[in-house]
Amino acid sequence: MLKIMRGHPLRFLFVLVVLAAAALPASAIEVRMSAQALERTLQTQLFNGPQGRYYIRGDANSPCYVYADSPHVTFVQDRIFVHVHSKAKLGTSIRGACIGVTLSTESDVSFIPDAGQETIGFRDARIEKLSQSRELNFLLEPFLSHKLPGQMKVNAATLMRQLLSRSAETTGYAFTLDSLKLHSLFVEGQSLVMDVDANLKVD
Repeated sequence: MLKIMRGHPLRFLFVLVVLAAAALPASAIEVRMSAQALERTLQTQLFNGPQGRYYIRGDANSPCYVYADSPHVTFVQDRIFVHVHSKAKLGTSIRGACIGVTLSTESDVSFIPDAGQETIGFRDARIEKLSQSRELNFLLEPFLSHKLPGQMKVNAATLMRQLLSRSAETTGYAFTLDSLKLHSLFVEGQSLVMDVDANLKVD
């Protein structure tokens, strides 16, 4: 069993390529992913709008809107916690202005990591903290419980194949991923630990 620490999903996949290039036999590999790597995944896949915002309602030009930003990921016991800031202007749009209330709040949701065949996923969403506004919470709850964990998912095989598509150009060797399987996925201390089987071909 090999222990590998990297800060970005693509980097741990690159390590698997290096192992193949070194002609190591196919075996289970233990990969440790940091909270910062998951945070960057969220920023890339969801919080990728202007100023790093995700608009739950409206957009940057809407008088009335709700957006979330500043995601922060931490590990607590066996769960992954995501903290987000949200800001809302709730009310009625009249002549280009939002007549209502402005709210700014901090929210927290947590998940259990869940290993699919090739996918790093998440289940058992639990709202840890919401705003004091029932109207705002009506919009935040589905975002935190469904949209956010859905956008945190990482298909490890797809990412690896994207990386390997340029392997001949960058390394002089052509690597092909035949299969990848996640056996387990769990939080241990300050790492998300994955047991991975990867079969690669080198030409």
